[in-house]
Amino acid sequence: MLQPKSPFLDTLFLLRKEECITIFTSLQEISQQEEKDAADYFETEFEKERLDFLSDKISFDSKSAVWAAKILYYSAQLHLIRENTEKDLHMLIPSFTGNRTISTLLSADLSLRFLPQVISALQNTDPEDPLIGILENILKQFHYSAVGLDLHLSGMSWEEELKDRTYRKLYLERIVERKAYSLAEIPYINQLLIAEFGLYKDVFWKELKIVSK
Repeated sequence: MLQPKSPFLDTLFLLRKEECITIFTSLQEISQQEEKDAADYFETEFEKERLDFLSDKISFDSKSAVWAAKILYYSAQLHLIRENTEKDLHMLIPSFTGNRTISTLLSADLSLRFLPQVISALQNTDPEDPLIGILENILKQFHYSAVGLDLHLSGMSWEEELKDRTYRKLYLERIVERKAYSLAEIPYINQLLIAEFGLYKDVFWKELKIVSK
């Protein structure tokens, strides 16, 4: 197991193990070696979580995992370190430029699942912070990581989005885990959930109402 040896890696390890973040006194550039170490670490974490996928056909995507880790690190640090940073926000928090696949979505999720907490902290500090909108736009593309956060995903074709069996299973499980009513009451998703619950609907989610088209 890798040991913390930089602000970047330390942030990742603490979040994965303790779900907490250390804020450092300044932003530091992330080296190629740190990116490689992060990729190795997340590949190990991905293989652990693969046990829940019930599929061996989804591969780890190191590029998206490292990109997401950097997004998480810089957005967390920017919560407090904001002197002369506004002009560099899009450089520090770049958009994803790769292909959106199940592999990239699940690999990026290893870090992006923590991003809603960062957004909440930013909103509590300054609701007008431009960084909030940048992060929300990222999560609209990677909304599996934002289940439970109201992102106004208008125009979404859920039949197309959830056509992959493994991704659909994980998405539905996260909706139930986080009691994401706004998603669970979308007719298509609601039907999927009710079908999965079967006779045990009240055991899994008694309060969820059945929505008809």
